[in-house]
Formats: sequence, structure tokens, C-alpha cells
Amino acid sequence: MEKVTMYTLSTCPWCRKTKKFFSDHNIPFEFTDYDLADEVTQSKINDEMDAAGADGFPFVMIGDKIIVGYQPDVYARLLGLDK
Repeated sequence: MEKVTMYTLSTCPWCRKTKKFFSDHNIPFEFTDYDLADEVTQSKINDEMDAAGADGFPFVMIGDKIIVGYQPDVYARLLGLDK
């Protein structure tokens, strides 16, 4: 199974839906709520998102693939759940 990591906002409904998608499918994931993180962590997240050309949350990494926004069909396809 690919490693799943995401950057989210604690107040974002789409971020909550994204976390729920992975939880509902029993896919382990790690996340950092950008708005609750310290300045050093926020700077690191900004650098990663800038490098990926991403400008919104949730920012989801499945292996080396990056998905910006709530896109359950893409998550399912990349994780092989759509078979």
C-alpha cells in the first residue's frame, strides 16, 4: 500500500471529507493541519506545496502522486479501490 500523507486545514470541510474518505476505507494516513502547525512546519509545507504548484487544501500525497482538493475518485483509482 502506498504511503498517504496530507496537509489540511482544521476548519476546512473538504479536508474533513478527505480524512473521512481514508478512514472509511481503512487506509492509514498521516496528516498535518497547516493552521495548527508551528511556523517552521508551515514554512516546510509552503515549500512543498510551492514546488508542486499547489495552491489549496487538502494537499494529498499518495506515494509520489499529488492530488489537490477533495477528489475521492482519484484517491480510489490511485489506491486500487476502484477495481
